[in-house]
Amino acid sequence: MRHTISVLVENKFGVLARISGLFSARGFNISSLAVGETEDPTVSRMTIVVEGDEKTLEQIKKQLNKLIDVIKVVDYKEGAFLDRELILMKVSVTPKNRKEVLEAIESVGARIENAGSKSLSVEATGDQMKIKTLLELLRPFGILEVVRTGRIAMDTSDRGLKAEGKPEVNE
Repeated sequence: MRHTISVLVENKFGVLARISGLFSARGFNISSLAVGETEDPTVSRMTIVVEGDEKTLEQIKKQLNKLIDVIKVVDYKEGAFLDRELILMKVSVTPKNRKEVLEAIESVGARIENAGSKSLSVEATGDQMKIKTLLELLRPFGILEVVRTGRIAMDTSDRGLKAEGKPEVNE
């Protein structure tokens, strides 16, 4: 089963290494890992995507919660959350197929960021299915390069995912 885990951590040196080490020590391959500062510069959010059974993942969540730099851990199995990924890719084009490539890009709402005579640089943001669809549509034309952020996720309920003791802002 695939899990998207959001971990709020203190924004300190070495925290990423300790947390990723916890997963590798348990034999979990991290499919995606994105880390960034939150609205509070002293707190970072790690979004980790892993595959594994419920029992082992429960153990990892318990161990994560024991780490001193971890503030909060949430497994987005279900419920109100939003996830997105950013992809940049360079796709090969010829004068003959340029129009077809442009139509494929537009069909999923991606954008052209740079156009050359032999390639187009494309940017897309979306859920996993949108990114996968774009890759499938452009693969026949020749994908020259791909750069992906990995998945990021956020609770969309009114409670949000906030650090304990930090005030929530409701507008």
